[in-house]
Amino acid sequence: MKALRPVVLLGITLVAGVLSWAGSQLWNSVGSLPGVPAAAPIVLAAVAVVLGATAYSLRGRLKAQRERVPGAKGVDPLSAARAVVLGQASALVSALVTGIYGGMGVFLLTMGDAVAARRGQSLTALFAVLAGIAVMAAGLWIQYICRLPDDPDAETVGGRTSADRS
Repeated sequence: MKALRPVVLLGITLVAGVLSWAGSQLWNSVGSLPGVPAAAPIVLAAVAVVLGATAYSLRGRLKAQRERVPGAKGVDPLSAARAVVLGQASALVSALVTGIYGGMGVFLLTMGDAVAARRGQSLTALFAVLAGIAVMAAGLWIQYICRLPDDPDAETVGGRTSADRS
């Protein structure tokens, strides 16, 4: 499994944000733009907390396992792999959602005749963007914690190890 790079998340967020901004303009010109759900930042923040707690727990257990602390509960490799997949999937979905709410928030802020309700929705979109960034950070943290140590015995050919070529 390849590591998820932050630049990929940034690219997804930017593309989704531009498309969401353009879509919001189009949707608003033909009708009424739907509002930003008030639960969006709450749900994203809850996901960020769960991922952060998972990362914190795994970090402590892996540290105890590396230091061979007596009675330490080890980490099953399959559980670590599942945590990494959960973190990566959450970060990817969060990048998309963050871009969507970011684009809508920018559109709502730039509306000339914005009423107070739309300003409140732009604030909700801002909180959703911040919570989405927290989800992406927590997903990348899980990935960082569960990375495999470098193999000093791996042969290097052309700047790539045998593990990189597979």
